[in-house]
Amino acid sequence: MRILVADKLADEGLEFLKQNNAAYDAKVGLKEDELAAAVGEYDALIVRSGAKVTAKVLEKLGKLKAIARAGVGVDNIDLEAATAKGILVLNTAEASTLSTAEHALALLLSLARKIPQAHASLKSGALEWKKRSVYQGTQLAGKTLGVVGLGRIGRTVATRALAMEMNVIGFDPYFSGPAAVDGKVKLIKDFDEFLSQIDVITFHVPGGEQTKHLLNRERLMNKCRPNLLVVNDARGEVIDEIALAEALKEKKIAGAAIDVYATEPPAKDHPLFGCENAVLTPHLGASTDEAQTAVSVDACKAIVAFLNTGEIRGAVNAGGLKLDLPADEKPFVELARRIGILLAALCEGGYRSITLRASGTRAPKHMNTLLRVAAVELLRPHLDSVNVINVEHLARGRGIELVTIHEPNPPAGLVGDIVGVRVDSSTGESHRVLGTVYADGLPRVLRIDGYSMDMIPEGNMVLIVNQDTPGVIGLVGSSFGDAQVNIADMVISREIDKDGKATALMVIKTDSPASESLFNRLKARPNILKVKSLVLPPRGK
Repeated sequence: MRILVADKLADEGLEFLKQNNAAYDAKVGLKEDELAAAVGEYDALIVRSGAKVTAKVLEKLGKLKAIARAGVGVDNIDLEAATAKGILVLNTAEASTLSTAEHALALLLSLARKIPQAHASLKSGALEWKKRSVYQGTQLAGKTLGVVGLGRIGRTVATRALAMEMNVIGFDPYFSGPAAVDGKVKLIKDFDEFLSQIDVITFHVPGGEQTKHLLNRERLMNKCRPNLLVVNDARGEVIDEIALAEALKEKKIAGAAIDVYATEPPAKDHPLFGCENAVLTPHLGASTDEAQTAVSVDACKAIVAFLNTGEIRGAVNAGGLKLDLPADEKPFVELARRIGILLAALCEGGYRSITLRASGTRAPKHMNTLLRVAAVELLRPHLDSVNVINVEHLARGRGIELVTIHEPNPPAGLVGDIVGVRVDSSTGESHRVLGTVYADGLPRVLRIDGYSMDMIPEGNMVLIVNQDTPGVIGLVGSSFGDAQVNIADMVISREIDKDGKATALMVIKTDSPASESLFNRLKARPNILKVKSLVLPPRGK
């Protein structure tokens, strides 16, 4: 395990790497070309906000498998390029939650009570004591706080504001319920309606097109209450800074406390610098001794866990992927993988859709992971460098739909946790495999298309579909014998169609691989309709 540390980390993080026998090189301040040349020699990369992980840096991946950002935002990492290349991107959002939430509240309290202005006036000697009431502030208890974004930080701010006896409402289009924080924070679905009800607004959302200028000129000038206090401890582009400065100067709102800026560092003539009713800090939200240590240690722990066991902590681009499952659930990942290999052998055309259905108490909890694992095996014969990180990206780029369906009951005739994967091609061909995991933890295939069985998919296997007529089984057995290929196990299943025509599926396990010449001889025999070979991992691998 080799790790490149491209930004300064707390000593505690580096010590964790040493204690876990992770070899690392600390190379801080690398330029784009230098980072691009170095990164392929390492299994993982750890950065803060300084190193820029661009598409160019990721062109020649070499051994690189994962990137960890010690902190929250990943603006300095090209997520699209990393995902397309199959590189896992992690962050340590939870490590700085408390510090960032506390800073937002500190900004709010400073703004409401005009503490920075009073402090500066007193220290400079300019304060006329009898006129100190010019710094009279506003009480927050009883005021209505609007929290934009009810993730970890937003909920933490809301909880503490409630303890300060503020009324709290929220806006979060991705929060499905009517309320948050145990029903104490009512959610408003329309942002303009939300604005009309609040005295204070605090932002805790990611950057990007969906949140850019959420608080824009029109809203600042015409939708906000004149006593509104604005706090932004999230991303600079969430607010139109130019319009914010104008709204402050024209008294359209009462004040603003800002820690983040659209461009950092902000220009020396930034319009907010001239606003008396603004409290400004230089992106200090997570800047506490505790948070800086925690983000470094958590980033190192996340990388070591992933490289050692596949455990994923704080994934940014894995979309619900979870591989570090409990012992009784992990075998379903192996089942999905083997189902994918089986289906890849059966399907002859391109894929239009891949659908995973799951029933029971365990498998449905991990449908997205199981679908990704199966899809990787289906695409592997056709694409280079496909893995569970980039499989959705690659499938989407080729017009392949990936679908998960939670079935309330197992298919007829089956019980327990059932995983089924169906592949439909653009030519109309479709195949489906159903399986389960028994108490022994081994994957079982229960159905292939309409053929029922109970079989552990493993090792060298041959699938033969034939007309169900006398003599075919003997013919197949003697053909394998003549080729000196020993049959270790065989499962035979029959299906009768609506016209009464019977076909059979033979699933054969062999001790050694069968030759192409044997397959060609079998295909030429009468009544044999299809012959497919595949190799699966041995049992327990």
